[in-house]
Amino acid sequence: MERLYLVLTIMAYGLSLGSYLRYLLTGKEFPGRVASLLLALGLIVHYFALLERSRGLHTVPYHDLYGSMSLFGWLLGVTYLGLEIYHRQRSVGTFVLPFVLVFFLVSHLAPAGRIVETPARGATFAFHVTLSILAYAAFGLSFVLSLIFLAEQRLLRNRDLGAVVWRLPPLELLERMSQSGVIVGLAAIIAGTTLGFLWVDRLQGTVWYFDPKYIVTLLVLVLYAAYLFLARSATWRGARASKLCIFNFALVIFSFTVVNLFLSHNHRYF
Repeated sequence: MERLYLVLTIMAYGLSLGSYLRYLLTGKEFPGRVASLLLALGLIVHYFALLERSRGLHTVPYHDLYGSMSLFGWLLGVTYLGLEIYHRQRSVGTFVLPFVLVFFLVSHLAPAGRIVETPARGATFAFHVTLSILAYAAFGLSFVLSLIFLAEQRLLRNRDLGAVVWRLPPLELLERMSQSGVIVGLAAIIAGTTLGFLWVDRLQGTVWYFDPKYIVTLLVLVLYAAYLFLARSATWRGARASKLCIFNFALVIFSFTVVNLFLSHNHRYF
């Protein structure tokens, strides 16, 4: 059954990517609608693939590195589809779907990673971790949108105006979509951090104790809040704000990898 879900997910994501590309190249509405439907189908099958993987490992998806990558890719796709529906803009799907597909392929074709002992178990801890990965995925989407913004702005300045450039979202809309992704990420990370504090208070009898993860998470919150504030100012909006968003995501990657793996025992879950 796991292999069936693997094949169906790859097919759905691959066909969705092809449809998004056709929509970007031709501007026809029908391929765009098909792309969105195939993405939704792929996310559904991907979800069942995550469940099947969890049953096979007798644990939650994020207890090994590859499971965390698969969950990240799934949440990235969910976040993008939500923003696509909200902003009614499909043309950036061509640039987002490769990331979703690569994360799925790497995580499900690779052998299962080493299962680590986590500092806690239970629904609260699982929801805390899931919200954290959702935040990373939303920030990752804003990172991709910021890259598209800088590339499109450069093409417009160089007057390299091919047909594809005109089908990309206007720069102002790209900014709004990136900001929407950051808002989702901030909401998720605040909710996840709150759950984390409640979990610590319940299990250890104290909330305030030193952990590098707290410091980095606070820095991420401050920098993304600064991005939202500065992106609305006349002097920072546009390229400067996009570069700040890209820098912020580099810190998120540092938090997700180095801090989780080497600096914080209490927050290691893969």
